[in-house]
Amino acid sequence: MFIGHFTEQPWQDDKTGLMGTQTTDLSISNALYDPEIGADLYNRYLDEKIYAEEMGFDGLMLNEHHSTPFCMQGVTNIGAAILARQTHKAKIVILGNILPIWDDPLFLAEQLAMIDMISRGRLVSGFVRGGGRESVSHNTPPHYNRERFEEAHDFVIKAWTDPGPFRWEGKHYHYRYVNPWCRPLQKPHPQIWIPSTVSVETVKWTAEHRYPLVLLATKLGPTRDAFQLYKDTAAEVGYESGTQHVAYLWKVHVDETEEKADEVGRKYLSGVSNPFLTGNEGNVNPALLSLPGHTSRTSRKLAASAFGPAGRFGTNRRPYEDQVADYTITSGTPKTVLPKIRHVLETLRPGSIFFWDGDGSMTHDDQMRSLKLMGEEIIPAVREMGKELDLKGPFEASPFDGTPVAPEPVPVKA
Repeated sequence: MFIGHFTEQPWQDDKTGLMGTQTTDLSISNALYDPEIGADLYNRYLDEKIYAEEMGFDGLMLNEHHSTPFCMQGVTNIGAAILARQTHKAKIVILGNILPIWDDPLFLAEQLAMIDMISRGRLVSGFVRGGGRESVSHNTPPHYNRERFEEAHDFVIKAWTDPGPFRWEGKHYHYRYVNPWCRPLQKPHPQIWIPSTVSVETVKWTAEHRYPLVLLATKLGPTRDAFQLYKDTAAEVGYESGTQHVAYLWKVHVDETEEKADEVGRKYLSGVSNPFLTGNEGNVNPALLSLPGHTSRTSRKLAASAFGPAGRFGTNRRPYEDQVADYTITSGTPKTVLPKIRHVLETLRPGSIFFWDGDGSMTHDDQMRSLKLMGEEIIPAVREMGKELDLKGPFEASPFDGTPVAPEPVPVKA
């Protein structure tokens, strides 16, 4: 089993009044931004990631969003590049670069290759389509979103694997000369994982490419249905999917007492508004959810009828108690958290999991306490659960053919 750590790296302050309020996506001016606070927060989140590696996490998950305070990391490759040098063992899992907003995917291919080399082969490269927020922020035509995603993906893979120079004449990208001097250390290229919030088209495309699918904080029922869709699609294209093909992220916080865990767990819902944190969504901007051409009619209908995670974009400000009851949030001491984690593992059978912690209005001390307890009690116990349930991750069983993956040598600290 592969066990990773994640936080959205939210903005926090005690002056602007943004904490715990409902705001509309892309409605907040950066006039409120204080670079002194930003500097402290960036360094704090890097420190927490480095400590997460020390506590035994297999992977450090990073993401990006744009023009919003709920995710400070607008350029995920910068954080990944720093961690490539400052960490030594954990995979650097970028979930992910937003391909449609890149006008120069060759530049992206070079950046990621450098991260893989500096980390000595620890990059996991995730690719996403991005939402309306990103299309608006970077002036990218939404009706070409999927086309640009797929063409940029194909281009990056070719740039990583085919010796140059060569030409590329596609619909959206044109190069007379492709010959990147830096290419990834991993061969043929770093593993590619695809995160999703149960987009039917994305699930099918991911299965067709045999890439691991990562479901992002969706409720258990829709998540199980999406994993089944992946399995069915895999069978249609001629292979049997396994636990190495599916991964799950959800909110897990561990603390010293039940009272403290309850107090801190509620902080998920008292940070800046985040459309991905149920109960703290703010007012979703309907224009960003329905940009012309961004989502096909077929995909929207299927997502609404079969996979719509009620409570995320449906019931706004869903109570903390409801989320604890349906496992959207897991918070407690190691004794009470471990049975809940086991329930998730038995229900979904993912080969990889990510604990989403240290978010909302949680402090640095809140996160460090949780990470310490995870390292001491949660991670070892979850590894045993994974062995018992035969949950193999993609670094144990190959996503491409299911064969065992040889254990990697422990990197030597420089």
